[in-house]
Amino acid sequence: MADIETLKKAMPIAPLQLIVLEGCKNLGENVNRHLVSYRKKDNIEQDVGINLKGYQEDNFIVDASCPRFGSGEGKGIIHESIRGKDLYILVDVCNYSLTYKIGGRENHMSPDDHFQDLKRMISAANGKAKRINVIMPFLYESRQHKRTKRESLDCAFGLQELVDMGVSNIITFDAHDPRVSNAIPLKGFDNFMPSYQFIKALLKAEPNLHIDNEHLMVISPDEGAMNRAIYFSNVLGIDMGMFYKRRDYTTVVNGKNPIIEHEFLGADVSGKDMIIIDDMISSGESMLDTARMLKERGANRVFICTTFGLFSDGLAKFDKYYEKNYIDRVITTNLVYQTDELKNRPYYVEADMSKFLASIIDALNHEVSISLVLSPTEKIHKALENYNKKI
Repeated sequence: MADIETLKKAMPIAPLQLIVLEGCKNLGENVNRHLVSYRKKDNIEQDVGINLKGYQEDNFIVDASCPRFGSGEGKGIIHESIRGKDLYILVDVCNYSLTYKIGGRENHMSPDDHFQDLKRMISAANGKAKRINVIMPFLYESRQHKRTKRESLDCAFGLQELVDMGVSNIITFDAHDPRVSNAIPLKGFDNFMPSYQFIKALLKAEPNLHIDNEHLMVISPDEGAMNRAIYFSNVLGIDMGMFYKRRDYTTVVNGKNPIIEHEFLGADVSGKDMIIIDDMISSGESMLDTARMLKERGANRVFICTTFGLFSDGLAKFDKYYEKNYIDRVITTNLVYQTDELKNRPYYVEADMSKFLASIIDALNHEVSISLVLSPTEKIHKALENYNKKI
């Protein structure tokens, strides 16, 4: 939660409201619950002596929907007034569990479908809300952030579309390449990292973890995850290592160049616990190969931490690697859709982001600095201090 004394010095830009698209319902409801709790606890209205309309509510979620016609076409409808409100629209473009019917057949929603529903809702809100903000934890088309030969630049174009429709701020998490924000240099683009939530979840799941150079090491599965691994290494005070992927760039399999070999750069891992850190698990092939090779080098326990657990090829290979003792924990956030099967796996740990996201929204609504929210270092050090007292 943002510092209450800071909030007292800043008036909200407008009454806060949320539109939670269907694919983001669980996360949105938890965020709403935290916001209601924050606003009832801080007593700002009483302290400043002003009655702020809409500041304390039992529910900030607006009744809205995106129904479809029999042809498969859709529309966005907002069922209550949002005039003059600071509006935050939450969308999960990765929720493939939702379906709609077209031609008598049931179609699963793709990221394109979710993005189109987002634009429908923005269109419905335009000219009424005071400010429109989009919270898109998994940035739409973020894996297509750069052009190679004759390719589309979907992520940059998508951001420009949102800005052209009147969106003021875009909030995302662990963007595949945050430099894509260069496509909208005159608008707000905030990229948050779940570093503290990873540490918190891991410490809760593993009561006998020794956090020092002799017992723990952080691993980057490739050169792209180096910045994340370096931060973890510095904040935890432990060594890091990296795997370099050698790919066959003459071949494309399932949209990517296959990996020929992994080369490890780093100190001896024998007997140490490993934290592998990256932005996402797609098929999971790279992560699992990294875990297996660490175990073959004599590593003790292996903990995988990724912001987005997509598991596009299912859980069978993860189950197999867990049974073979190649992996011990898989930690992902709840920022994207999670199946019940995943939640029930013995190796799975969820890093809850709803409280963090509520703090971000609260700070932005007051237009106060979010630098403390962006930097979790102090929180991590405090969590480690409390953890070390218990072991």
